[in-house]
Amino acid sequence: MIQILSIFRREFSGYFSTPIAYVFIVIFLFLNCIFTFFLGDIYARGQADLEPFFTWHPWLYLFLVPALAMRLWSEERRVGTVELLMTLPVTVWQAVLGKYLAAWAFTGIALMLTFPVWITVNYLGDPDNGVVIAAYIGSFLMAGAYLAIGACISALTKNQVIAFVVAVVVCFLFTITGLPMVTNLFSSWAPQAVIETISSLSFVTNFQNISRGVIDARNLVYFASLIVFWLFVNTLVVGNRDGA
Repeated sequence: MIQILSIFRREFSGYFSTPIAYVFIVIFLFLNCIFTFFLGDIYARGQADLEPFFTWHPWLYLFLVPALAMRLWSEERRVGTVELLMTLPVTVWQAVLGKYLAAWAFTGIALMLTFPVWITVNYLGDPDNGVVIAAYIGSFLMAGAYLAIGACISALTKNQVIAFVVAVVVCFLFTITGLPMVTNLFSSWAPQAVIETISSLSFVTNFQNISRGVIDARNLVYFASLIVFWLFVNTLVVGNRDGA
């Protein structure tokens, strides 16, 4: 745990020592406001909830989280500091977990800074704050899943642009699998069980279930298993390259 915390502090402080953290937070908050108040038209709905706010989170994370994750390992490999990192008294999985947790914590801070929207809705009406808290938890877990994918892809290449593009494509596939445009392709010939399985692999489907205020164990297991799987692959990729 000490080694993980050391990596965590190194990475987390690194975000705020460069303009990356501030640029990411400003863009994230700005886009959230645009989508919530203009595209979501939260005032015109006349309902005291944050559905227009959380509806856009999968699509915001689809581009912003891979942009954050693309430098996690690509930059280390490009400048050669990954070899220096591996000479420290830390194992590969400790380095992977420490870097990942730092990025996830930073993403959580960006998410927490959206609290004025929550305050605004409470000022204008009487929302179900339990549902709002559940949606925040779901959004944080979903961001972690996007980040785990992006971190793994970042370990595969020295080029940050390639890492970003590939991560967006992989995350996009996980995002749209539960949408009608995908499930309709299978509805005419596949059994219902297959369609439900495909739908259950979607970020959107699992996040929507939580954002309705129902924290189902299946949705939690989905995000947790996805994070663990991609971090495991990330560890294998970094370990193999280090051994090479």
